[in-house]
Amino acid sequence: MTDNSRRTSDGVLVQAGILAAASMIVRIVGLLYRAPLTAIIGDEGNGYYGTAYNIYTIILMVSSYSIPSAISKLIAQKRAVGEYKNAHRVFLCAVLYGLGVGFLGSALLYFGAGALVPAVAVPVLRVFAPTIIFFGILAALRGYFQGHGSMVQTSVSQILEQLANAVVSIGAAALLIRIAAAHGADTTKKAQMGASGSALGTGAGVLTALVFMAFCYFQGRGKIRRSLLEDQTGRLDTYGHILKETVLVITPFMLSGFILNLTTSLNQTIYYKIMINLRGMDETLATTLYGIFSNKAVVISNIPISIATAVSSAIIPGISASFAKGDLEDTKRRVTNATRITAMIAIPSFAGLLTLARPVTMLMFPQMESLPMAALLLSLLSITVVFYSISTITNAALQSIGRMSMPLVSAGIALIVQTAALCLILVTTNADIYALVIVSVLYSFMIFIVNELFLKKYLGIRRDLKILFIRPLLCAVVMGAAAWMVYHAVCLLVSAAGLHRAYFVNLAGAAAGLLIAVIVYFFLLIKSRTMTEENLRSLPKGEKIVRLLRKIKWL
Repeated sequence: MTDNSRRTSDGVLVQAGILAAASMIVRIVGLLYRAPLTAIIGDEGNGYYGTAYNIYTIILMVSSYSIPSAISKLIAQKRAVGEYKNAHRVFLCAVLYGLGVGFLGSALLYFGAGALVPAVAVPVLRVFAPTIIFFGILAALRGYFQGHGSMVQTSVSQILEQLANAVVSIGAAALLIRIAAAHGADTTKKAQMGASGSALGTGAGVLTALVFMAFCYFQGRGKIRRSLLEDQTGRLDTYGHILKETVLVITPFMLSGFILNLTTSLNQTIYYKIMINLRGMDETLATTLYGIFSNKAVVISNIPISIATAVSSAIIPGISASFAKGDLEDTKRRVTNATRITAMIAIPSFAGLLTLARPVTMLMFPQMESLPMAALLLSLLSITVVFYSISTITNAALQSIGRMSMPLVSAGIALIVQTAALCLILVTTNADIYALVIVSVLYSFMIFIVNELFLKKYLGIRRDLKILFIRPLLCAVVMGAAAWMVYHAVCLLVSAAGLHRAYFVNLAGAAAGLLIAVIVYFFLLIKSRTMTEENLRSLPKGEKIVRLLRKIKWL
């Protein structure tokens, strides 16, 4: 690897690392506050929140969610060829676009709530409505900074968003439930009010992040003006042309993301319709079971997937710029490196969630009555971490090289197959909530396979399965066994020492197990040469890492 390539790789890894670290903090904060929140609003309130949140997410996806990735791609492409003025006009058009679709999405959520969710979740969905407007502007600002190769602003805004979300969600939920109880409300009404408080926290978080990002933008106006003066291309596209170009780029990003979230909402609707109307399940029970699946098992499994999302956000500008310059080899190298990094994180995450599903679930959601089911659902879902993580990277790669519709095609094929499978399983078997796990695995696997075929066709990338999957998997198997044994050994020792509270015994065992898992896996990666010295040197602070490993005789 040349010095220039190494610096480029280091820069991408640093930016990806910043976003990944922020994503992990966001997920951890999210899990920490979900536990007390669930204790406040209960599994029934969790179900109402999850039902409304799924619809909110779909409208958000259609309106604004894809703006950062699409805008960062456009800005990076234009900056790569020196069109700094056009790059800034892309941002201004993105703000206009975000505002327009934000108002439309907000109106749809508020006035169409009755047609979008069951009556019990309507008040919750209406609380979400104003958030769509705020997010449209926030998304444009995040895309602007990411297009300039800086992930710091986005990362800090995500952390602030989640912190505000946590504080307001817990406070508002507790307050609204107390008000409902003071007025003699029944259990369902109190669950509705608690879920509405949680939805209010989501809006407060987005608004907080928007204020921070706007501050960052206006603080850097001087730098923006200087960059515009550096534009020597003489090319200045009209706002109408750029707005059209922006919409054309955003649309495929939006549609592929829309299908992903449509799948969640569609599965939810099919599950409720068949289980309640056809199988005769009680509505409250069906909602509670779905809440355990969507707001416990899925939430935990999404933590490692968020790292892949961070990596994809970081690689889009670089891949887009390399492809715009016609450097196909650098484009392929960037895609391959990003996939390898993601696989080395996703595969041990799968093994860890599979072997420590109950300890991790109890750590995050200690409601004992639903713990066995939530843990089992998580263990069965764990394999989707690998498929979704790799697919997130391949989606970003395909979109970055101009194959905007390919992720849409793969998601569409997977949607059709998994929907047919879900209906068949729910009608002909007693799988109930586990049917959603089965089709989740099927859906993620199909997107993974189809995307790999597209990458081979359009970039000529041929995967080294031994390096990419087999070696990390073997390392992860040993890691999982070590973590499992350490967890149980520590739990026995702590119990023997006189500490018998189940939560704290589990906390000690899980902390020890996860720590050993990280050490064992990293050691095995190096000793099996899955991660070489050259790979280590390409990491941020790679030289220091190599020196440390030589000192402790790992290299």
